[in-house]
Amino acid sequence: MIDLRAIRQELNQELKDILAYWQKYGPDPVAGYYGQVNYQNVPKTDAAKGIVLNSRILWTFAAAARHMQHDEYLPYAERAYNYIEKYFRDKEHGGVYWAVDYKGEPLQTFKQQYGQAFAIYGLSEYYRATKHQPALDFAREIYGRMIKHAYDPKRGGFYESMTCDWSGMADDYVISKKDNHESKTMNTHLHILEAFTNLYRAWPDKGLNQHIHGLIGNFEKYIVDPKTYRMNLFMDDDWKIRKTAISYGHDIEASWLLVESAEALHDEALIKRIKTLSVKMARAAATGLEADGGMNYEYDPKENHVNRERSWWVMAEAMVGFMNAYQLTKEQQFLDKSLKTWDFIKTYMLDKKNGEWYSGIDENHKILGNTKISMWKCPYHNGRACIEMVDRLG
Repeated sequence: MIDLRAIRQELNQELKDILAYWQKYGPDPVAGYYGQVNYQNVPKTDAAKGIVLNSRILWTFAAAARHMQHDEYLPYAERAYNYIEKYFRDKEHGGVYWAVDYKGEPLQTFKQQYGQAFAIYGLSEYYRATKHQPALDFAREIYGRMIKHAYDPKRGGFYESMTCDWSGMADDYVISKKDNHESKTMNTHLHILEAFTNLYRAWPDKGLNQHIHGLIGNFEKYIVDPKTYRMNLFMDDDWKIRKTAISYGHDIEASWLLVESAEALHDEALIKRIKTLSVKMARAAATGLEADGGMNYEYDPKENHVNRERSWWVMAEAMVGFMNAYQLTKEQQFLDKSLKTWDFIKTYMLDKKNGEWYSGIDENHKILGNTKISMWKCPYHNGRACIEMVDRLG
């Protein structure tokens, strides 16, 4: 008999441990948070700082304060909010920069929609936790810029990256390649959907509702393959597939985020349809799981190559995604998969000496990487996974 109450307590404690790590090692005494910290918890004091990391820190501490009803987390959310407001906000053209240097000077000023989305995600969560109106106003301002300049009214979806003044396509797409015409990506659309959904919880605007419907429609029509239930990764303006692979982590992450977005709209027909799609996506993603409970990173069918790294974020999303599939189907196999990923995380992913999670583990359980904090390594995937699991096991 599985003791779900004990597992829930473990995950609740893990959430507290993750937050404690970021409280201790994340803050830069000069301002905001360090851009990089290694496995020995030594900061690289001159590392650049990214909007994705800072927005994810903002979201995590705001969500923790709301979820756990602990005000001790709010000053850490406020620290991230103040830094974003002061250094990342483009007060001339609107939106947020992609990166600033360690002194807070603008470093990469293009308007990557992935970055805009995470700013909205963090700001809207901060508003939900504090009711600080300027945070919601800031989120709505970014949303307005995205709709005005990055939305494709003809074909739907959002262009990947815009120039600093939003006047045209940027030279750097970060996630995809401009020279391969990869102007619309699964990854960016997934996180725009996630961000718009959280903004909608704080600001139930009719136009925003329509855009969330449209984004879900983009996934149904263009991004999720109707035969394999895996997602296409890179597309051009017309949604023609430019390059693809199987991203196991994104497939399982999207399977539960799509349900979350549909439920936020209270559209019963849509919810029913997306729940059916979600389960099919979870079944497909499960082929990335190995016997030890680890989930592989990616499969490239062109090269017939499997990237067998078990990344921290993939493991976190697998735990939630399979739990979501269990809740939708009551199939024991999904519960088993979710709990086995947690066993893998406990056994191999947690740094029991220096805290937090390693960024990756290889197929032989060797530790990969050397950053606990970076542009991408943050407290959001694992922190959110713990919050979701505690709620779902409640």
